[in-house]
Amino acid sequence: MKNLQKRALAIHEKLIEAFGEPVWRIPLPAIDELISTILSQNTNDINRDRGFNALRAKFRAWEFVRDASPEEVIDAIRPAGLANQKGPRIQQVLRAITEERGSLNLDFLAGLSVEEARSWLTKFNGVGPKTAAIVLCFSLNMPAFPVDTHIYRVSGRIGLRPEKMTVEQAHPHLESVFPPEAYYAAHLNIIRLGREFCGARKPNCLQCPIQDLCDYWVRLKK
Repeated sequence: MKNLQKRALAIHEKLIEAFGEPVWRIPLPAIDELISTILSQNTNDINRDRGFNALRAKFRAWEFVRDASPEEVIDAIRPAGLANQKGPRIQQVLRAITEERGSLNLDFLAGLSVEEARSWLTKFNGVGPKTAAIVLCFSLNMPAFPVDTHIYRVSGRIGLRPEKMTVEQAHPHLESVFPPEAYYAAHLNIIRLGREFCGARKPNCLQCPIQDLCDYWVRLKK
């Protein structure tokens, strides 16, 4: 494990050299990030933002989204795709949070441990490990490492996780591999690596900034 941790840190530092310190966007309140991340499921960032912005434009507060008719919510988030699934899911989550907390403010999660906060979020239908980790990492500045499709693919290819490890297992595994202070930057830079160099079909190994640290490149050269 120590060798893997050293290599993960080396990859992180190499990506900082190549891409710089990444900044995703101005942090959203935790409840906003939760809804945005639910909208992001099975779509791209552009469509996610279109759906999120349309929802915010139509409803003045999340309480109005919670109490609206399903058809109104579904119609507002159509640009995000899978609106018939995501609309009811969002409303169910908002109702469940209100029932438990009495409000839609999630700032209290910052006072819990990461595992307690993660467990609290993932008990809601439609909130998986990735969604919870994004809320914790980007809204609440808590040490959680979100694993999306890019990170899952790239981490397996370069050898940061076992190939047969599931996405769910990859979250705690990568949190044990990278130092907590690197989670934010490593998450964003590995996504960028996956988009610009380490694509699903044809990775551009010759131009990759971490080729000397990649298991796939080592095998390719043999």
